[in-house]
Parts: sequence; structure tokens; C-alpha cells
Amino acid sequence: MKHLLLLPILFVIACSTPEQSTKMHPGLNNYNVVWTDQSKNSSESMPLVGGDIGCNVWVENGDLLLYVMRSGSLSENGEYLKMGRFRIQMDPNPFVEGNTFKQELKLVDGNIEIEAMDKEGNKTVVNLWVDVFNPLVHIEVESANKVDITASYESWRMKDWELMPGKYGERFTCFSMSGHPDRLFRVKDEIQFENNGVLFYHKNPNDSNVTTKLIKQQGLEASADEIYDDIKDRTFGGMLFGNGFIEYGNDEGEYLHRAYKAWKLKSDEPREKHHLVVATHIDQIENIEDWKTALAENVKQASNSAADYEKTVTWWNEFWNRSYVLVNYEKPDTASKAWQMSRNYNLFRYQLGGNAFGEYPTKFNGGNLNYDALLVDENYNYGPDYRKWGGAIHTAQNQRLLYWPMLKAGDFDAILPQFDLYVKALPGATARVKTNFGHKGSVYSEYASATGLVWGAGWGWHGESHRKRGPEFDFGVDSLAIGARSYNQLVEKGVMSNQSCNYHWESQVEHAYMMLEYHRFSGNDISKYMPFIKSAIIFFDEHYQLRQKLRNGETLDPNGKLNIYPSTSCESYRGAKNPSDLVAGLRVTLTSMLALDDKYMSADEKKYFAEYLERVPEVTFGVQDGLRIVMPAESWTKEANIELPQFYPLFPFDQYKIGDEEIQSFKNAFELAEDRRKGRVESWHQDGIQFARMGMTQEAADFNTWKLENSKNRFPTFWGPGHDWTPDHNHGGSGMIGVQEMLMQTIGDQIVLFPAWPKDWDVDFKLNAPYQTVVEVVLKDGKVVELKVTPESRKKDVVLMIE
Repeated sequence: MKHLLLLPILFVIACSTPEQSTKMHPGLNNYNVVWTDQSKNSSESMPLVGGDIGCNVWVENGDLLLYVMRSGSLSENGEYLKMGRFRIQMDPNPFVEGNTFKQELKLVDGNIEIEAMDKEGNKTVVNLWVDVFNPLVHIEVESANKVDITASYESWRMKDWELMPGKYGERFTCFSMSGHPDRLFRVKDEIQFENNGVLFYHKNPNDSNVTTKLIKQQGLEASADEIYDDIKDRTFGGMLFGNGFIEYGNDEGEYLHRAYKAWKLKSDEPREKHHLVVATHIDQIENIEDWKTALAENVKQASNSAADYEKTVTWWNEFWNRSYVLVNYEKPDTASKAWQMSRNYNLFRYQLGGNAFGEYPTKFNGGNLNYDALLVDENYNYGPDYRKWGGAIHTAQNQRLLYWPMLKAGDFDAILPQFDLYVKALPGATARVKTNFGHKGSVYSEYASATGLVWGAGWGWHGESHRKRGPEFDFGVDSLAIGARSYNQLVEKGVMSNQSCNYHWESQVEHAYMMLEYHRFSGNDISKYMPFIKSAIIFFDEHYQLRQKLRNGETLDPNGKLNIYPSTSCESYRGAKNPSDLVAGLRVTLTSMLALDDKYMSADEKKYFAEYLERVPEVTFGVQDGLRIVMPAESWTKEANIELPQFYPLFPFDQYKIGDEEIQSFKNAFELAEDRRKGRVESWHQDGIQFARMGMTQEAADFNTWKLENSKNRFPTFWGPGHDWTPDHNHGGSGMIGVQEMLMQTIGDQIVLFPAWPKDWDVDFKLNAPYQTVVEVVLKDGKVVELKVTPESRKKDVVLMIE
């Protein structure tokens, strides 16, 4: 048997911060979060992130605790699981009553420092950091007095566990398997002492693989070998270890009414310096011994901690030099809504930067930073793994809000995990079209996954949703295409039974456009993404021409346009014809494709896409109460949900800009919209973005300061739960976009500055614009006192809307 070799490994304590290699804006230091008292529980934790790892860090009753989570920790059911909980105890304990306490998130360097000092002035400092380039979490202790340390790995997954269905059942955490008719179990983790460390891992059993179940459910067995299976043989876990630590036995306990077992290590003698490491590894590998061998390489990497810390700090310094937004930074005022908005914009960007190298996108409903479910909703006592809308699926309408702001932020590395999800899914999404519709292109579920399949609960499990299918219900039968499917009703072949998004396919167009905008902003090669972009767009031309032909023998309507029906405008206007969100998306995406260099498309392809663009209908406008308004679609049969998809031609699809006569029609539409569809700040609501796009300065300022004000939780940007969960990442992403659009809009070649910014808000910002352009501006007392555009040739495209 192979064993992990832990010793000898020489650690170097890296508590001192390396000299900054990048000149940093001094205002960023004002945004550090500092706590001077301990936390009550995990809901009062502080985020520590890097690479693809997220940690919740808090000190509770004198113990230092961490949850550690890494992108790709997916169970056999598609659950997104923590690596575990880690508890650090010191003797003598510096975190006792009477000693001073300070816990600080240092944004510029990306680390957390916890400091305690006794009445004699003896100081203990704990430095926690995540290696950006290696999957390691470091815990470094330096004390004026010698201390003993006990380090525990705590697991609540000690036995096989049944995921119960029902209203408050646990299956929502693996959303795809909600409603599955069979009993559902998660196998226990494997945990043991090994070479004076704690080895822990979860290995997915192949006999209960969710991907296999979905392929069978959706009748895609013939394409099984082509479909990306991200669950098979997936094993994730790691090792807790440190030089001078030995095995110290087991313990049991309960945290927030959830039983756990602890595997403990102890320092072999008291020291002034200690260094503990959590090394992790994730892979799809059949032989567990091969997985352990790979983990051992990550363990060995910890011996380079001093150099790796310097590289990590350098990465964060460069991250903060890419972009920033600093409002009134010379006069920090935590009570100021504008200052809070600015601080929280940057704090949330830090959270997003912590998954820059993730195997998967940052999930909109907590990323790697969710905590014990009981503290979010008392009905869900399922520990820290649980979240609603959970698992290996990513709700596109929510996810997009985390990734659009990365363009102007210049975070061109962090945006890639979202793109890669769609590339991985292309075979499955193509197989769905080929099998069910018999034409070209690919179709993606609103709840996207790496498999490209529909999530199981949305497709409908036999015996649970009573999905009925048959040859008489084939593609082309319009009477079955209108939307809602209650029990025992018929469902069109190839279409999911979920009524909210059975025809909601706009998101694949939006992500295709986002990839094209990524190219326009960064100049980076997008050859990898072109097969997805082409296939995602071709689907609509093929699908709706064939659909029309089945109706009346013609492929287009009498005006030579596609008849995009049945469809839906977001989830709100169902049974829609020519929905404005989809129409605007197709028009802007096709236009952007035609502007690409010839290396990305052949002459024949460009000819086809140019003709396709001519077939796409225009956005629909109408009249209500005597006012011209933009419409959500040409027609629809049912209304539900509370979105405003008629504003998608503004954002994200850039069809109209400030100064266009159509902007008044958007203002009218907002004024006349139902109250239930506007004026809400939680989660994905994006009024603040649209106010900025309409040039409504006061409304944009009011909404976006409300959006990005401090959360009700201890950490300012742990918003939620809203519609989703806590922390609510799509809440923060929507707010970031709103701020960016107030400062700078970049439709076409123009760089429009301050289109919706209050003159009395001093601001110093650095944002990215298309064509590898960086814009740096200082606004003071209502005047632009500094303006730097790189390259300078782009300065001619700047339009100042503030004097």
C-alpha cells in the first residue's frame, strides 16, 4: 500500500508581508474589515479565498475555526460539499476574556490576520492565507510565549446518509435529484490518521452516479459516450498536517445540533511558532492509491510556503491594480451609503476573485462560502453542506450577474470557469437537439451543468411529475408548447416539464455574447469557445424555421422573419412570440460574430450568419396608456414570476444607448410596469443597472447604494437569503454592474464616462474598456481632475457626461 509521506518538510513562517511588487492605491486599505470581538457562530465568519478555495474563518469561544471548500467537490448525487471543518486550540489560549482581540481581512494581500495581546503586552498573531497557485490553506501562528496547539479535523459525514424528500427535505441541495422516486443516499467520507496527519476524502461510487441516471431519464443512451460525465470516479479531500504535530486521538461533539467526530493532532512540544496546512486534491480517478499519490505532491508543495506566499501576495496586489472603485476614499465614513457601496463593491470583488482558477463557476448562492444552513433558515438543520438550488447545476440567469462585472473589472482569468462550463456541456446539449428535434445546434437548460443535460427535477421523474411522452407528442405540436404542465398533463418531446423555463433558452445566447464581449475587451483568443457560440446560435434558426414549416409549410413568416414561437420572455411571459430578450440577444450576438476576424469563421459561415441576422425580428414596441413602451414580446399567453425581460435590449444586449430616442420608451415601460416587478433590491433584481442605462442618475444612485449597503449579517457582503441563499452572490454581482454602469458605459467604440453619476460623489476609479483599454479617472468636487486612457489613442472615444 502506498502512503502519504509528510516528513521531513521544512516550513517557513510567512507572517511578515512581502514587499509589494505592484504600486497599490492607498484607498484600498480603508476597506479592510476589522473585528475586535469574537463571533457567535459560523454565520459571523469572514471569507478567506484564493485560487479555487473558499474558507469561512471565525473565532468562537476561544477556538479558531475554518470551513474549507473547493471548486469541484461534487458528490455522487451532485451535491457541492465542504472539505470539512478545522478547529485550532491553543494552550495557553490567547483568545480569552481580558486579552485584546483583532481579526482583520487584509484585502490588498488577500490574507486574514488574527491578533491577541495579554495584559503584559505579549502578542500572538495567526496568519491565514490560501495559496492562489496550489490547493493549500496555511495557518501560521507566531507567539511571544510558547504555546501548545491542538488541531482537529471535524466531520459530520461519518456514515451513509439518506437525503430525504419533502418541503423541508434535504434534496434541494442536489437540486437535480429533487423528486427522484427512489431513496437517495450519500456515502460516508473516509477519514483516518496517517503519518501524523489526518487524511480525509469522499469517493463517489459509480453505481449511483447522477449523470448515468439523467442520461437514462432523458433517453440519451445512444450518446452516453459523448456526454461529459463530471461525477464518475470523482474523489475530493485532503490532508491536515504540520511539522512537529502528532496524532492525538478522536473526539465527538455537536455543533449547531449537528453531530460530528474529530480527528485530532497536537504539537509535540510548546513552541513560539507553528505552521499547519490543509492540502487538498480533486480528481476523477478510479484507483484511490493513485489519488493519494497525487495528494502527496500537493503535501510536498507546502515546503515552499515562503516563496508561495510571496507569489500569492503578488497575485492579489496585481488583482487590485487591475481595477477599483473608490468613493470618497480620502474621507472614510462607514455610515455613508455611498462609501459603503464602494467598500462593498471591492469586498465582493475579492470574494469573486477567490475562484479565479475554479474547475466550476462560482455558484450564485454562496460560492465556496456558505455556512451552516440552520443559521440561514431554521427549517434546514442540515449542516454547512446544504443550500437551496444546490449542487452541480448553475442557474444561468443568476450566474451571469457574477460574470458580467468581470469584464470592466479586467478579471479575464476569473471569468473563464463560467465559459468552460458551456464548452464541457456542448456534447450533451447537442445530443439533446439531435435526439429530440433532429436538426443542428445545441440547446442548454436554464439550469446549466457540465453534462449539458436537463436537470432531473426539471425534466420530470416518472412517478413524481407524471411526465407523459409518446410518438404522438413529437416536436411540432403547438398545442403542447404553451408552458405549464401539471400532474398527468402531456409534455412535448425534448422539452422539460418544468413550467418556469421549459422554453427559456435565452441564456445560451447571453453567454455566447459574453464570450464575444470578453474577446472585445481583452483581445484574447476565443477559438476554444467558437464551437459553442456557433452551435448555440444556430439552434434558433434551425429550430424555429422547422417549427414554422411544420405549421404551414413555410419556414419564415410573411415578412421573411423567424417566427420564434413557442418561447418565453425570461420566466415571466410564457407562450411568448418573438420575446424581446431573445430577439435582442440574437441580433447583438450575430452582429458581434460578423465583426470577428476571419480566423474565427469561414467566408461561407459569415455569409450564413449575415443572412440569419436579416431573418431575426426586431424588438417589439407598443402603446400603453397613450405612451410608447418597449414590450416583453410580440405576444404571450401567460404571466408569471417578477422579471422585466423587456429591459434586456438595454442590458445585457446593448441594443440602445443613452441619447437614443427609444430610451424614453424604456422609461415609460418602467413607470407603467407592475409594482411587483420593480423596486426590489434582493438577489438578482437589477433595477439599478437599468436606471444607469437610462441615464437616471438619482434613481441609479438611490437603488445601487441600497443594493450594496451592508448586509444584515456580520460580514458586510454576506447578503441574503433573498430569493436564493446566504451569502447571495448574484445580489453582489448585480450591484457591481450597477456601479460600473453609473461610471462608464461602453456600447460600440464610445467610452461614456459618468452617464449616471452624482456630481457630489468624489470618486477615483480604474476600469477596463473594450479593445484592451484601461480608463483611470479622478472626479473631485464635481470636476474631472485626472483622466488617463491607455492606450492614449482611445482617448478620442471618451465622452464626458459630467462637467
